[in-house]
Amino acid sequence: MSADPLHRAGTPQRSTTSPPLSGSGANAIEVRRSARRRRTVSAYREGDRTIVLIPARMSEAEEQRWVRVMLDKLAAQESKKVLGDAELSTRADRLSEQYLDGRARPDSVRWVTNQNTRWGSCTPAEGSIRLSHRLQGMPDYVVDYVLLHELAHLLVPGHGPRFWRLLEAYPHTERAKGYLEGVVAAERLPHLPAARGE
Repeated sequence: MSADPLHRAGTPQRSTTSPPLSGSGANAIEVRRSARRRRTVSAYREGDRTIVLIPARMSEAEEQRWVRVMLDKLAAQESKKVLGDAELSTRADRLSEQYLDGRARPDSVRWVTNQNTRWGSCTPAEGSIRLSHRLQGMPDYVVDYVLLHELAHLLVPGHGPRFWRLLEAYPHTERAKGYLEGVVAAERLPHLPAARGE
């Protein structure tokens, strides 16, 4: 009998291994279903694999949705380590090479704390890119999208068709935009007063 509580005798479960989702930060995803698990979903990294634990009764569609949710949560936890400006600049260089043929070359890339209504800004005349500190702790694919968006502004100042064509190569554009729209929507929700005793 295995010492692993997920593999106890009499606990029916199904384990599947999937290819990595783009941007997941892991080589493989293993979904483990357990009849003992009723409602909770959890995930953790095990070497180069991501293990997602779900209830056995969950449908395939729910499984896929929860895998994405848990990958985002893990990515957010892992990116809590704040990149410094030098690392941000290195990341911008890598993104420019990978998606813009190295044509976008900023003179400076840095975090700022005075952008509370924008995620990033670019001043093409100065070659400077500034990212809002509010992005810190968000998944890497979101930070990369905002950085790439600002890099594209070094080449095309507006948001016309030519600008959006530059971002077509980045596979997470729509997902990152959706994530940021969700953050903005959540910030606009009315905040209910905390219940007594909390």
